[in-house]
Amino acid sequence: MPAKIYYDQDADLSVLKDKTIAILGYGSQGHAHAQNLRDSGLKVVVAELPGTANYQLAIQHGFQPVSTPEAVRQADIITILLPDEIQPEVFRTQIREHLRPGNYLVCSHGFNVHYGQFDIPAGVSVILVAPKGPGHLVRSEFVRGGGVPCLMALGENCGPEAKQVALAYAKGIGGTRAGVIETTFAEETETDLFGEQVVLCGGVSALVKAAFEILVEAGYQPELAYFECMHELKLIVDLFYQGGLSYMRYSVSNTAEYGDYTRGPRIITDQTRAEMRKILEEIRSGQFAKEWILENKANAPAFKAMRRREREHPIEQVGRQLRRMMKWIEAKEV
Repeated sequence: MPAKIYYDQDADLSVLKDKTIAILGYGSQGHAHAQNLRDSGLKVVVAELPGTANYQLAIQHGFQPVSTPEAVRQADIITILLPDEIQPEVFRTQIREHLRPGNYLVCSHGFNVHYGQFDIPAGVSVILVAPKGPGHLVRSEFVRGGGVPCLMALGENCGPEAKQVALAYAKGIGGTRAGVIETTFAEETETDLFGEQVVLCGGVSALVKAAFEILVEAGYQPELAYFECMHELKLIVDLFYQGGLSYMRYSVSNTAEYGDYTRGPRIITDQTRAEMRKILEEIRSGQFAKEWILENKANAPAFKAMRRREREHPIEQVGRQLRRMMKWIEAKEV
């Protein structure tokens, strides 16, 4: 069944005209939501921690940040844009007791709602408005007169106006200019986690490292291995982004296209597909969520150890050196 997509004509900003919207967290998404909603003529209050860079940025952008409890008390619509792993504690200690019947809780990712980490009071509607792009793009496209496509979902026991509130919110950040796709909390959360783990982060990272290691083990120079297995990946992804697989294959050499068709299926085998299905089942069953929640309750020792180890992988060391040679790259160091 084709997705249901909503546009500007389907949303009415006047639904929000007498409401105050609290943006909790002035980070990547927070700064974009807050500014876009304000520029759409809506009343916005920002919550951020004093002394942080994001607090100062909010001041520079003309807001007067307050504490999370104060922002929730002032607001009719509360948008939580904090990292997934800290949201449950903040919700429990700083948000829940200040919510009132008729409030709306807005999420940009469904993880904590879908996996039951929020104890939502009666009378509070939970909605999802999730831009499919980073905050800086949400902001820059809005300023240009465009928008970033969004996903929209309604939680259980939503009030009768919840859908119109969600669409109005999406319009306020520019989403209806591009299109808002209706989904569910479960679908958004599970597909998001699967994409991250199997392709966008986990799959790509593992594939790049393995290819680099095999070339170096075979005696090839690490610098050449880096260029072929990591650096040039951006060129291919940009072609995907512009025109899909067909445009990428049109743009590369016939040799590369033939290698794609004949060798790609030998990398992604039936065994790989079986593991992908296993990962999807871990996501759908809540096994991954439970693992990640428990890891954070223990102060994330395994996660931090893996992060340290991965930063010192040889491909990272070689990459740091080579990026200095390429002045057109705005090189980043963590």
